[in-house]
Amino acid sequence: LAGIIFEKSSAPELGDILDRLSEAVKTDPELFSAMDSAVIRDAGRNYRKTNALTKDIAERSAELSSKGYQAWVKARQESDFALFAPMLEQWVDLLKEKCHLIDASRPVYDVCLDDYERGLTAPRLDKVFSEVKEGLLPLLHDIRERGTAPDKSWLAGEYDVKLQAQMCEEIAKDLGFSTERGRLDVSVHPFTGGAHPNDVRMTTRFDPACLTEGLTGAVHETGHALYEQGRNLEYDGLPVNEALSMGIHESQSLLWERMVCLQPAFSKYLLPRMRSLFPDDIPASATAQQLYEALNVVRTPSLIRVESDEVTYPMHIILRYEIERALMEGRVEIKDLPEVWNEKMQSYLGCTPQTAAEGVLQDVHWSVGAIGYFPTYSLGAMYACQIYEAANKELALDEQIAQGSFGSLKEWLNAKVHTTGSLYPSGDLLMEQVTGAPLNPSIFLKYLNDKYRPLYKL
Repeated sequence: LAGIIFEKSSAPELGDILDRLSEAVKTDPELFSAMDSAVIRDAGRNYRKTNALTKDIAERSAELSSKGYQAWVKARQESDFALFAPMLEQWVDLLKEKCHLIDASRPVYDVCLDDYERGLTAPRLDKVFSEVKEGLLPLLHDIRERGTAPDKSWLAGEYDVKLQAQMCEEIAKDLGFSTERGRLDVSVHPFTGGAHPNDVRMTTRFDPACLTEGLTGAVHETGHALYEQGRNLEYDGLPVNEALSMGIHESQSLLWERMVCLQPAFSKYLLPRMRSLFPDDIPASATAQQLYEALNVVRTPSLIRVESDEVTYPMHIILRYEIERALMEGRVEIKDLPEVWNEKMQSYLGCTPQTAAEGVLQDVHWSVGAIGYFPTYSLGAMYACQIYEAANKELALDEQIAQGSFGSLKEWLNAKVHTTGSLYPSGDLLMEQVTGAPLNPSIFLKYLNDKYRPLYKL
């Protein structure tokens, strides 16, 4: 099947059509709208990347994805990195081969990045992540060594999962999710998918002993779903209507989860809803401020990426970026990854995994060849912070959020981000249009310091 799709996507007839259209855009640009020009640009980009490869590589990639995943599952179950190392070595070799065919003039890691965050380069990422690391490590140190964690013990209890699901669906609809154009269900791992903006499926999971996991998961997936439902149907099915990048898509989920759900104003909206559904579990004396504090406890130790918080999470991503880039550039050997991983965990997060399963084997990404994906998670957090700051300046959102009025923010995001799709060819250019400046990590660092130093009495 992978071979058939490849043949269709790389057909010479398609290339001829795209060449003629690209030439027409150059000679008569006034004939094309900005969106039409972007359709031709992105279709040509996709064709060139596909046509640079071979049917054999497409088939080998599909086969290695299956075998690599199976090897990872077994290695993780037995906590034995040696069982997975040969598959990872094959992926590194195959990706280098693919990257050289796509563009031999560019560093291989830059070509990998382009699959997930178009327009991004390793030097640009180095600049961003170096600033984040320099600004974040002191805050993490202070929280671990001198901070006083907020009290979240009062949230402990047994929460009926059906009532949790009811609460989360009500919140998703309040945020703007249309159940006429999608649905919310339960799964082992939360995700958002679907076949069309008018058929968006999202799932979350619920833990009877933890009310916040299902809540934040549902809000996170609602952010993804709102992006999907907000697509520009005038360009339905065309390349320009795709999400600009994984980082921009993640920015929409993290904007609602972290910039809205984990802020004081949302706790004013949330607390009465929690109390009405769980009157025996939520103390009558609890305040919105106490709820806000309980929702924002930093996890220590922070061993597992998917269980981490917004303060520790970026260091998990920077660690993975540094390792996978070194792998692609031949600066680290695969056999040494467990040791390198543990050393960086101790240096950045002050803890050392005791097993490979909770260390270098904890993520699935490398097993399916998704090298270059990890940075998009933290780029998404930074995009979200900067986008929300711009929206808040225009809309003065705190009072609206406290009252459960989210429509103006959703409409603003629909207009500024969702309907533009991939009109702008990079995240930095989109950020310039939406916020007036390219991605600026200092905004993210100021947000974290301004929020968590008071929370931890630093």
